[in-house]
Amino acid sequence: MANRFTQRRAEAKKSIYSDYTLIFVVLFLLAFGLIMIFSTSSYQASLDYGKSTYFFTRQLASTALGLVGMVVISRIPYRFYEKFAVLAYIVSVVLIVLIIPFGYKVKGAKRWFRIGSLSVQPAEIAKIAIIVFLASLICRMGNAVRTRKGVLIILGSAGVVAGMIWKITNNLSSAIIVMGIAMLMLFVATPDYKPFVLGIILVAILGTLVVLVIVKSAGSETFGFRGGRILAWLDPEAYADGKGFQTLQALYAIGSGGLLGKGLGQSMQKLGFLPEAQNDMIFSIICEELGLIGGLTVLLLFMILIWRLLYIIVNTRDLFGALLVTGVMGHIAIQVLLNVAVVTNFIPNTGISLPFISYGGTAVIFTLAEIGMAISVGRSLKVQDT
Repeated sequence: MANRFTQRRAEAKKSIYSDYTLIFVVLFLLAFGLIMIFSTSSYQASLDYGKSTYFFTRQLASTALGLVGMVVISRIPYRFYEKFAVLAYIVSVVLIVLIIPFGYKVKGAKRWFRIGSLSVQPAEIAKIAIIVFLASLICRMGNAVRTRKGVLIILGSAGVVAGMIWKITNNLSSAIIVMGIAMLMLFVATPDYKPFVLGIILVAILGTLVVLVIVKSAGSETFGFRGGRILAWLDPEAYADGKGFQTLQALYAIGSGGLLGKGLGQSMQKLGFLPEAQNDMIFSIICEELGLIGGLTVLLLFMILIWRLLYIIVNTRDLFGALLVTGVMGHIAIQVLLNVAVVTNFIPNTGISLPFISYGGTAVIFTLAEIGMAISVGRSLKVQDT
């Protein structure tokens, strides 16, 4: 009897899956991000705020809050969030609308709320809300999600939020990420991949045509500042005094870092040459200070993170849980790819932060909340190799 009781206790302990690799990678990226934020921002912080640790301490506080939230969320059974899926969607829409009367501008973009000394960006809230909402909606639709009407409902639900983010907060990059999350979750929920391949081809053709039209109408104001960004992307040196300046400085930073880098803290581009070095362009400073090896190591860590999330997706037996983690994985993967592509000038410059590493309190808090949900799903897995 005693042996049987001991065996059952051991099996119960083993039935809870904890991915320590996932947790370690997240903690390492956070710690590394804090080091790089201090290294990247200390000079500019001293000039602007008289305190070299200004950005570092604010990010440290947000990271600590995010970690507490991650731990709490990871302990809550993930099915609990399904009850609030519709509410989360509605709240995210309302918050975006409230930007119109109550938001405040930073460098010409009205994307934030000010709550005391804290800044909150509704677009980051919308990303996690759309993950929970679409996971719930796809589960409730069942086989109907595979129909044309079902696809339109899913993409339309995400499209409403993405469109509002784009038009109200003038944040095209976050709108693209929201639609990317929706497309990936829909892809996982439907067995037929042909429409997705055709859709990608169509988008690529359309994007190429838009670029060609903008190039043909160079100098015209028809396409506004985004048209200017595309022209600067194609020939940044021709726009070195304007929209191509940041891209050129980022490329100079990457190129000057070489294979092994100049050493931590030794960047020259962060000394007032590269705008927003601690935000969207932090990857270029990583490459300058730690070289190509450092940049590739960061990308390798993100690949390990994606792999562990994919492991949870493949092994969970619950569709809602699998879709939750799919949304989290899609969000992080898309954001990393777009950030690195922008910094290396593979795509036109648009404001996209590097998860866990770039400066941004709201972003790190809600990304850690997503990781908490993924861990919660992972904890429900049965260990396969007992």
